[in-house]
Amino acid sequence: MGRPRFIRAAVPRYSVDVRIASTDRIGRCLLLALTLACGIALRPLAAAAEGPAAAANSSVPPSVMEKYRRDLAAYQRAWDAYQAVAKTYWASIAEKRRARNAKRVRGTALALDDYVLDQPPVYSGPPKPRDPSKLAEPPTLPPYVPVVADFLVAALNEFKFAPRLPKTDGEFKRAYAATAAAAGLSKQQAVRIYAFEATGNGTYDIQAGLEYSKTGRAITTALGYNQLLATNSVEILAENGGHVVAALAASAAQIPDGSRQFLEKKLTTVRKMIDFAKSVPDDWNQHEALAGTSKGLAVHALNLDLDVGPFLQTQKLLDSIVFARRKGYAAPLTAAELEMMNLTGDGNGFDMVTMPAEWRAKVPTANFFQQRGYRDNPVAQKNNVVSALIAATDAAMDREVQKPGAKELAAAFP
Repeated sequence: MGRPRFIRAAVPRYSVDVRIASTDRIGRCLLLALTLACGIALRPLAAAAEGPAAAANSSVPPSVMEKYRRDLAAYQRAWDAYQAVAKTYWASIAEKRRARNAKRVRGTALALDDYVLDQPPVYSGPPKPRDPSKLAEPPTLPPYVPVVADFLVAALNEFKFAPRLPKTDGEFKRAYAATAAAAGLSKQQAVRIYAFEATGNGTYDIQAGLEYSKTGRAITTALGYNQLLATNSVEILAENGGHVVAALAASAAQIPDGSRQFLEKKLTTVRKMIDFAKSVPDDWNQHEALAGTSKGLAVHALNLDLDVGPFLQTQKLLDSIVFARRKGYAAPLTAAELEMMNLTGDGNGFDMVTMPAEWRAKVPTANFFQQRGYRDNPVAQKNNVVSALIAATDAAMDREVQKPGAKELAAAFP
C-alpha cells in the first residue's frame, strides 16, 4: 500500500444576500437576533481556542519568566560561541580536503598535516530552556520515507512494471553470489559487507530502519544486501545501464523462443528507465533529485527484481573497486576498506584506504564527512580516528558473518 495522501476537504462557501428595507422592522430584528445568537454561540469556541494559551501566559509568575530570560541568554551566548568554533572547524575540514585533492591531481605526496588533526568541537553549554509561557509542543514525526510497497506501486504506475520477485531469499542469494563472483568480487568481500550492511540475516528487500521490524519507520531508502539508496539506483542506471541491458540480452538469448517474451519486455522497460536516469547531467545531486520523484522510486524497485537486482547490488561495490584501480591502487581491498568507500563515498574512502598505517591512529574520522553527515553518524563519532573506525567495522563483520543469512550467502558462492 502506498503512502497515504491527505486531501483537504473542500469547504462550501455560502453567500447570503440580505436586503433590509428601512421600514422592515421585522427583518432588522431577525438580523439582530441572528447576529447576537452567532456571537453567543461562537464566544465559547473562541475562548476554547484562546483560553489555554491565554491561561498559560497569565499563570506564569514574573520571577519564572525572568529566570527563563536569563537562562535563554546564557544558552544563546554558549550556543553562538560553539557555532563560531564549529563553523571554523568544518571550514578547515573542507579546505584541507580540497587541498589534498589538488595535491593528488598534481602528483604531490600528502603529509600528515594535510588533515585536520583535532577532533570536532562538541557543544557543552546549557540546554535551551523551554518558554514557560507557551504550551509544550507535541513532538513532530520525521518526514515520511518511502518503503518497498511504495517502490512497487511507483514501478507499476510509472512503467507498468512488476519486478520478478524470488520465491525465497535463498534464490536471490544464489543469483547475487553468481553475479558478484562473475564481476570479480571475492566471497570475503561480498559476504562480510552483506553481514555489515544487512545485519548478517537480511533479506533481499531489507530496508534501513526496518531491519528488525517491518512495522517500524524507514530512515532512508537504503535497500538490499548492500543498502543502495534510491540515488544509487538512478546513478548506476545512468552510468552502467548499458551493462544491465547487455546482461539481460545475454540471458534472453539463452532462453527458448517461447519463454523469451518476459525478458524482452523487461528489456524495453529497463531502457525507458535508463533514458529517465540519463535525462540530467551525471551528477549526484541531479540524480538525487530524480530519485525523489515517483519515477525515481520506480527505478529503485529494480533492486527487488531477480534478474536486475543482483547486478545493481554488485555494481555498487564494483564501482568502488574500479575507482581505486583507476587511481592506481592495485592491491586487493579488504571488506572493511571497501566498506569505508561504501560508507563515506569513493573519494573519502579511498583517502582512508591509501593513508599510511601509522597515520590512521592520528587522523580524525571527521576529515571524511560533511558536518551534518558526521553529526548523524554515531559510529564515526564513537570511533573517531581512522584506525578505530576500520577496526570497529571489522569487528562488526566478524560478529555478523556468524549469522545464518551470512552463512547461506557464503555457501552460495561458486
